[in-house]
Amino acid sequence: MANSFELINQIEENFAGAVKVDSVSGRAAFLSTSGERLLELTDFLANKMDGRFIMAIGTDKRPINNKFEISYLFGFDRDGFDISLKVEVEEEKLEVPSITQVIPGANWAEREVYDLLGIVPRNHPDPRRLILADDWPDDQYPLRKDFEHNHRPPAVQVKKIMKEPEGNATVLSVGPFFPTLEEPANFRLFVEGEKVVGCDYRGFFSHRGIEKLADKVLDYNQVPFMAERVCGICGFVHSCSYCQAVEDAALIEVPARARFIRTIMLELERIHSHLLWIGLAGHVIGFDTVLMQSWRIREPVMWLCEQISGNRKTYGMNLVGGVRRDIPESLHPKILETLAEIESQSRSMVDAIIKDTPLLMRLKGVGVLSPQDARKLCVVGPTARASGLTTDIRVQYPYAAYGELEFKAACQTGGDVLARTLVRAEELFTAIDLVRQALQKMPESPIMAEVQDIPPGKEGISVVEAPRGEAMHYVLTGTENRPYRWVIRAATYPQLQAIPHMLNKSTVADFPLIVASIDPCFSCTERVETVDRSKHTLKIYRREELLEQPQRKYQGGEQ
Repeated sequence: MANSFELINQIEENFAGAVKVDSVSGRAAFLSTSGERLLELTDFLANKMDGRFIMAIGTDKRPINNKFEISYLFGFDRDGFDISLKVEVEEEKLEVPSITQVIPGANWAEREVYDLLGIVPRNHPDPRRLILADDWPDDQYPLRKDFEHNHRPPAVQVKKIMKEPEGNATVLSVGPFFPTLEEPANFRLFVEGEKVVGCDYRGFFSHRGIEKLADKVLDYNQVPFMAERVCGICGFVHSCSYCQAVEDAALIEVPARARFIRTIMLELERIHSHLLWIGLAGHVIGFDTVLMQSWRIREPVMWLCEQISGNRKTYGMNLVGGVRRDIPESLHPKILETLAEIESQSRSMVDAIIKDTPLLMRLKGVGVLSPQDARKLCVVGPTARASGLTTDIRVQYPYAAYGELEFKAACQTGGDVLARTLVRAEELFTAIDLVRQALQKMPESPIMAEVQDIPPGKEGISVVEAPRGEAMHYVLTGTENRPYRWVIRAATYPQLQAIPHMLNKSTVADFPLIVASIDPCFSCTERVETVDRSKHTLKIYRREELLEQPQRKYQGGEQ
């Protein structure tokens, strides 16, 4: 951690008088600057100091200081240190220079800040709506403090937001319900014959507004139960990451045994997530034997999770300060026995996959993402490590009990679907070993810290290495025993921005496999888009319209 001070010193020496150090915690520094120097500082952090952009966090601080604020979060992996660079924005002039021109991976983060708070990223290369529904009014920003959590603005006229292809390419629409992953996502492929020459993406069909609920309705210890519903697979990841962010902000020391229990649950989640992905990848390419074998092997992990927590998923174990359930020694033999079976059967399955010549031909050289593009687009997790980037948050930023366990990050250099498969296969066996180590080294201690009142105005950042890549949670503490601001960035968020690069010059037949190779996690859909070919128009139905149609038909009315 000594290098963290060197990082700050370098910034201060190069930008004397233009940057202010607001605070430094154990693993993060919070700096502030003006909008005029933002681009220059961003370029210095990303390109001179090798900082990796993680997320832009917009906050309405008008009730505190009459201003808005954007925090640009950078990770310095070699030092295991984060820097948050803040810019205040006056209400009378809601704009900042776009950093996407310096860091392409900041594209969605800046569009999200505009959608939710109305702060314009000036000179953004793609200033379209990202998250809000197409019929959402232009002047309504849901994460402003004066916007009530239960307010439903009236729908406005539908606006077309998708890109059009260049040249003679034609559009092949996939979705809004993805046909092989059975989740909501709408890709528009720009194709010339069978060759894909570009694409556009529209998602976020079901924005659930849970960040708003956290600062309006829930308290600190109700949020973990909401957080673990962010994802149907990585539930423990999100509740753990949220709790760690609050603990970081409030300087709460989690008991050692609770940290080991969190590590065990995180790795069990990785085991069943990677086995699920291997099965889905097999299904996408028509190799359903892989699907059935991997899901058969996965099932005992779910039974194990049920024995530990009472549930196959959404375990309800994390609270701020520790965990609610112990893993008693009487359960250790059962866990070790199950791990041995999973390891043996998984080894046989993976050996069969990597020795299958036709399967390798289907995976190798497909959906290549170069190391340069991976870094430029800020991809994370197995997708980044398959392109030669070495960042594994468990190694560079150890949390829970990872700093007390021995392992190394899995890496490949091919950047293709095969490399992503091999990274996950290696991580599967590493996760099994980590659970064994954690059981062996688990100390005796309480499983919950005594949590005092959490003071307002404190910031906490937690990044957890989820099976799909790093999940980031940010918390600014508030009054009334709840966060003032809670921000989530799931791993799929940066990965989806890299899909056009992976698809470039691939064939239409490879498209489902390339998308599946990042292990995407889409949210549930609540709307559909229809095309009237005779009138050449689009129609997006609202939920109420979809409910009204069958009722009219049942009642014998208009159809």
